[in-house]
Amino acid sequence: MPVKIRLTRQGRKKRPYYHIVIADARAPRDGKFIERIGMYNPMTKPATIEIDRAKAFEWLEKGAQPTNTARAILRFTGVMYMKHLQRGVTKGAHTQEQADAKLESWLAEKQTKIDAGKAETAQELIDFRKIVDGEVKAPVAPKRDEQAEAAFREESSPEAPAEKVEEA
Repeated sequence: MPVKIRLTRQGRKKRPYYHIVIADARAPRDGKFIERIGMYNPMTKPATIEIDRAKAFEWLEKGAQPTNTARAILRFTGVMYMKHLQRGVTKGAHTQEQADAKLESWLAEKQTKIDAGKAETAQELIDFRKIVDGEVKAPVAPKRDEQAEAAFREESSPEAPAEKVEEA
């Protein structure tokens, strides 16, 4: 039986989220599946991905073929890197402990990038809300030039008071 790792669509109209499932390749997209291994929500920023790495790796070892989108998700979460490292272990390029250490360091680096992206998104949201809510800025007081004001007062003040003209 040809087995695929693919996405099944859930959610309402224009608000999708997906389950990552193991399914027979001949089954319909949202039809019967063998096992659910995770979920993917592209509507959040950044996209939310939850996946059971051990089950996904197990199914890849059994020969399940991921679809293009599922492959991208597995690559992002480190499952494909885990498979790559495991192949090196079977060929004798390195030990299992070395492979586990490489995977952990890669996952830690990836998590720091994700956290930085989340912090940047939070800051963008704060800036956007400041713009939308119309944060009132304190008016900037114009700089006063004392010498220019004194010169202006001297020019505008009359030296002799003008005579008052009475209307007849």
